[in-house]
Amino acid sequence: MNTMMKGEDSEEVQIDLDASSDSEGFGNGEEPETLWRAHPSLEEEEDIHTSALVEISDTKPLINVRDPRGINDCLKVTFEDVIAEPVSVRSGDRVWFWSNALFEVSRVWVYRIVTVLLAIPISMTSGLLFAILSCLHIWIVGPCGRCALIGARWLQSLWTIVLGLVVRPFYTSAGRCCGGFSVHMARE
Repeated sequence: MNTMMKGEDSEEVQIDLDASSDSEGFGNGEEPETLWRAHPSLEEEEDIHTSALVEISDTKPLINVRDPRGINDCLKVTFEDVIAEPVSVRSGDRVWFWSNALFEVSRVWVYRIVTVLLAIPISMTSGLLFAILSCLHIWIVGPCGRCALIGARWLQSLWTIVLGLVVRPFYTSAGRCCGGFSVHMARE
């Protein structure tokens, strides 16, 4: 059995790379073990409150990983990143505590409300835009660019000849003329 193990993180993922079919050895009604599915840790299972439909999903461990590439690391803003009092000037402890609490609550709930209002329309618009751009690129831009390259092969050959006959000798002679100059720096 040819398997690949990834054990650098706290969880291990085992991937079966064997070419055998999935139905071998499971004729007795036994469910085959899916080696490609990462099992969530106990902490993740306690934190995720989902329906029964999501419980059988293969993407359940990915629910907590919403920015796997760290695209929005700059948005990890806390109260201390925005408001900081120096030692010389301080407000009361209750004011600081309630300011912190109101900052966090308003940040979270305003984000959630704006997300509910804008996430679905923006994601649908983005998906539509990227689908149209992909279709245009695949079926129009790519073939037209390829046709232009085929039709402009003579232009590429002409440009190579012009560069070789006119531009290269000019810059070669200019380089040789200026190559005789030398600059010496001396301190006085």
